[in-house]
Amino acid sequence: MADRLRPILFLDVDGTLLPFGGPAGPAVPGPPEVWTASSNPFLERVDRSLGPLLAGLGCDLVWATAWMDRANDVIAPLLGLPRLPVADLPAYAGDVGPDRLQWKTSALVRIAQGRPFVWLDDVIGDADRRWVAEEHPGAALLHEVESATGVVAADLASIAEWVLGLRG
Repeated sequence: MADRLRPILFLDVDGTLLPFGGPAGPAVPGPPEVWTASSNPFLERVDRSLGPLLAGLGCDLVWATAWMDRANDVIAPLLGLPRLPVADLPAYAGDVGPDRLQWKTSALVRIAQGRPFVWLDDVIGDADRRWVAEEHPGAALLHEVESATGVVAADLASIAEWVLGLRG
């Protein structure tokens, strides 16, 4: 049984671990069978040093991405991570505007079941923040990253500080 005090870290891939920026343009080169394939040329953008840093944050890592289990086949090996649990998300419904919930929000709160969690993503809006604050009884950090650069050291430092604060 998982430690109920240990936070969950929900990990997105596109725009988060796989940055959209760079000279080649967007990281999504086609339909899902193309962009989740190990032959995706944009995978060179994944910062391989992130794996140990993410694993060292003291959280239970869980994929929260449209990649679903393909993240275990393609992204986890690049980061040196073991197979991770995959959040049971609804079908991808696209990104939404600032006044509507992102397609993952309610599922992540349901999965967390009151446990503290960090949601690391490049698409988190004010509606998501309000909804989580109202519906989730535990601590939550909704940490949005810049999609052009993805996760950087400052993002991990913010998460580490939040996790340390939980332990108080």
